[in-house]
Formats: sequence, structure tokens, C-alpha cells
Amino acid sequence: MQKLQLKLKDVPENAPQVLCSTNSVLNKQETVSVQDIVLDCNTPEVAKVQQTERSLKALVFVLNLQGIPLMPCSYAKSKRMVRNNKAKVVKLYPFTIQLNFECENQVQDVELGIDSGYGNIGFSCITRKKELASGTVVLDGKTSSRLTEKRMYRRLRRNKLWYRKPRFLNRKIKEGWLPPSIQRRYDTHLNLIRRLKAILPISKITIEVGQFDIQKIENQDISGVEYQQGDLYGYQNERSYLMAREKGLCQLCHKLFEKGNPSHTHHCKQQSEQGSNRVRNKAILHKKCHTKLHKKGLKLNAPKQYKASTFLSIINKKFRQDIPNVNITFGYITFVKRQELSLLKTHYNDAFVITGGNGQERITPIIIKQKHRNNRAIQLNRKGFAPAIRKQRYVIQPKDLIWIDGKKYVAKGIQNKGTYVRVENLKKVLKTNTIEKIYQFGSFLYN
Repeated sequence: MQKLQLKLKDVPENAPQVLCSTNSVLNKQETVSVQDIVLDCNTPEVAKVQQTERSLKALVFVLNLQGIPLMPCSYAKSKRMVRNNKAKVVKLYPFTIQLNFECENQVQDVELGIDSGYGNIGFSCITRKKELASGTVVLDGKTSSRLTEKRMYRRLRRNKLWYRKPRFLNRKIKEGWLPPSIQRRYDTHLNLIRRLKAILPISKITIEVGQFDIQKIENQDISGVEYQQGDLYGYQNERSYLMAREKGLCQLCHKLFEKGNPSHTHHCKQQSEQGSNRVRNKAILHKKCHTKLHKKGLKLNAPKQYKASTFLSIINKKFRQDIPNVNITFGYITFVKRQELSLLKTHYNDAFVITGGNGQERITPIIIKQKHRNNRAIQLNRKGFAPAIRKQRYVIQPKDLIWIDGKKYVAKGIQNKGTYVRVENLKKVLKTNTIEKIYQFGSFLYN
């Protein structure tokens, strides 16, 4: 069914930021035509004004006497309850209070929407009338590089034990195993849902997932048995495939290969930079061109990687296994509904649409950054002396909040065996025995 487009009134037709179906030809005859009408469908998402009602300020989350979440309240009401000893503060971020008396525990149906992602996670919690929580979780994304560093140090240690017998058949992968970097990203999704369920009476969860056919993305004409035939199918080896793909030309100087001028294969994106060993990531060069490329630090265009698409395809079925009664939706449904509501493309807006939001009173979104809990550098190598290995985990971690003499500081780190703490925006270090109280963020850092 064709959708009737909305005609926008009082919109300038010659403004550079208005991309619409207008004719910019000068000295044209002044006649009314469809080219002179600004339509809503011709305005891109970036240029659209977000059509929402007035935005609510942040709410205070409430727990009953047994720690079960209730409906949130305003800051003014929470202050009165704390002042009259009817409630106590149990968490600063997000601000949460717990009642000191028995109540009726009347709650509404709260729906949670999750916009799953490789680098960012959007979330939104709504009721029938308004939105209670909204925001974006920015993932760390450094797990792979940390594992690479860990593997380097392990090899250094194991090389000193070369005389030991190698291990043999003493490792078994458990069912449902995922690579550590993917497992951490997936666990962050579950951790976010668990944290939201601890402060809101969520009755329904809807998650947007994705299913991607990587081979279809690279080759739209692929079908049938061609899925089983890789890039090297029909070629003698990797070199013959590269020669045929590049039509016998060097990818740097674009000249033919001749006798006496040998060829070299080169990774467009180095494996040290997390480049793959796929043939699509390789180039064929003259020997001189290969040497020139490395000496001058030149770069070839690397092929597109599909890490995000692969991650979403892997965790697609995991949500159904780990979250009971979860509802699954897809990106194309979210796109259509977001267009109908004229919302900007953001993660929290997608999550709002995923929950079925339609005209509810919105709340100010927050940004949560994922933080590394621990620091692996616990060994201090002192020249000429035995290395000092720290065996205890300090209570104060980076980005934690500390109070000294009534002033609040953001901790940067501990030094001198835990006796001093370094804080942000202050050159001198402070003694840890003068700290009055500490607030620990954990793995989620609220801005």
C-alpha cells in the first residue's frame, strides 16, 4: 500500500540544509508543480527534528523493604522520604532508595527494549504513559588486545620451561563455548538486563537481533552449491588466484609481472593489526614494490571486515536460551517504526521503538561506559633487585569516587603499596588513611 507523504509548511526551499524535491533552476516560470513542494519523505534522518514531547528529568528508583523494585518517583519526593527517615539511599548511580516501611507494592507493567550491538547497546524502559529509563552503554572493546598481550607474556614464561613434556588431550571445550572477546560483549548485554531488572519491575523484554549472510553481502549472485565453494575454488593455489584477480598486475605500481621479477604476497591489513589471513586480505606485489611499501610505510586498501555482523549472528540464538520468555525483533521493523515516529537514528531511540513506544513522555538519556575491573600489571620489575609482585587487590580502583575533608574526588590510581591515592585535576597525591568514604562503580561508569 502506497503511503501518502506529508506536505511540510513554511519550509525554505533554497536552504542548503533542506534536501528536498525542489528545483533550483533560476529564472523558471512561476508555476505550481510537485517539484516545488517540500515532502517529508525527501528529508534525510539527519535533517529531521526529533518529534517528542517535553523531556522528563531523571527519576529516582525505589525498592521496597525486601529489596524488590517498585515504580520510580521524583527527586523531590525521595528527598522528603529520606529526610523523614522513611527511606534510605542504597545506590548513587543510578540514584536508588529503599523504603523503611511496608507498602502495598503496587506496580505497573514495564517493558524493556534492548538494541543489541557490537560497540554500543541501547536500552529503554517504558510504561503505557511514559519512559522510565533510557540510555546507551558504550562497550570497552579492548578484550582482544588484552588477550594478545596476555598470550605474549605466557609464551615468555613457558619458553623457560622447555624441558617439560607437552600437554596432550587434557583440554575440552564445553558446550556453548564462545571466544572470550565475544563472550564478554554478550555478558555485558545480560549484565545490563540484570541491573535494570534490579531497579525496575520489568515484565516484558524485547531484544533486536540480526541475522547476516556474509557470503551474500560479498556476492549477491551466490546461490546453492556456490556457498560450499570458497574463493580458491578452481584455482591451483593462492598465487594463481591473486594473479587472476589482479589480471597479472602489481597492486602498487600496476605493471605486469615478468620473468626475473618475482612476486610477493602481502597482507593489506597486517595480522599484528588484527588483520585476517583470508585471501581477500592479501595482495600480490613485485619484490621491489613489496620492499618499497614496507620501507616507506605505505598502506593498501584493506577489505571490509564483518566482525560486528558475525557477533550479532552468533548471539542471535543465545538470547533465546539464556533469557526466558524473551521477545525477538529485527532491524528492518525498527527502521520502519522509527521513520513513522520521525525519530533520529540513535541507540536509545531504537530501543524506545523496540519496546513499542509511541508517544510516551520521554526521559533524558544517559551514557554508561564499560570499565575494566582489574589491572594485570601487578609485577614491578626493579633493576638489580628481585621483582615485587602485588598479591592484594586495592579497594580503590580508577574512576571510583572518594571523599576527603568533605570534598569529592575521582581516583586515578594507588601508589606506594596502597598508602597514597592519585586523583584527577590535582597534582599532589593524597593519603589513603584520610579517606572518609568510597563509592565503587564496578564495571559500569555512569556519566
